Amino acid sequence: MRAQTRHQLKQDRFAETTMETVSWAVEHRKTLTLVGGIAAAIALIVIGAWYYFDQQDQKASMEMSHALRTYNAQIVPAGTPAQQGVITFTAPGDRARAAQKEFREIASKYSHTRSGEIARYFAASTDLELGNTAAAMKELKDIAGARNSDLAALAKLGLASAYHANGQDSEAIATYKDLISHPTQSVSKTTAELQLADLYSAKQPAEARKIYEQIRKDDPAGSAAQVAANKLQQLK
Repeated sequence: MRAQTRHQLKQDRFAETTMETVSWAVEHRKTLTLVGGIAAAIALIVIGAWYYFDQQDQKASMEMSHALRTYNAQIVPAGTPAQQGVITFTAPGDRARAAQKEFREIASKYSHTRSGEIARYFAASTDLELGNTAAAMKELKDIAGARNSDLAALAKLGLASAYHANGQDSEAIATYKDLISHPTQSVSKTTAELQLADLYSAKQPAEARKIYEQIRKDDPAGSAAQVAANKLQQLK
């Protein structure tokens, strides 16, 4: 019983740390890079916490940590000398393709693990980077229906970004509003509001202004309020 209790406490701490780290990462990334930008945060969690779970999850998390290292590898000029233990690429596309291959293998081999679920998410993010918008949207829509509400919310946020990039602003707006109405630990109400306001800023600055002003009113001392204030100054 004590062992089971300790195991549950470890799981609870893992879940809490995951959501806090992912939430911070989400709030500090531009929309189109957001999907992949969470990689560094989750990589720390993968390496530092997932060994608590069963053997299958351990194997998956080990492979996931390597895939995330690939995804976050440095882009260096051609001819740069290789460094032992350091992954580098000379072009973002090459990096994205290499990482995607790893993510897809993990998603296939460990489909019922946490790593497998998140690997699908990052595979979709690499499709966005590579310009495979249709494939990314298909995958993100599927993940958006996941039982894990936090992972589903992140997928919806990425999907909204893809909609906007694809010229489907009405779908993007509807998705952002859904996230605002149903906040999670991974995607807060404020995060979704900031992304929606950014979308509005180009063609509907008055709507963007309303959102930014509301964010400042809701939490005047918060970091989001400072972002909103800066955005207000940039509005035409």
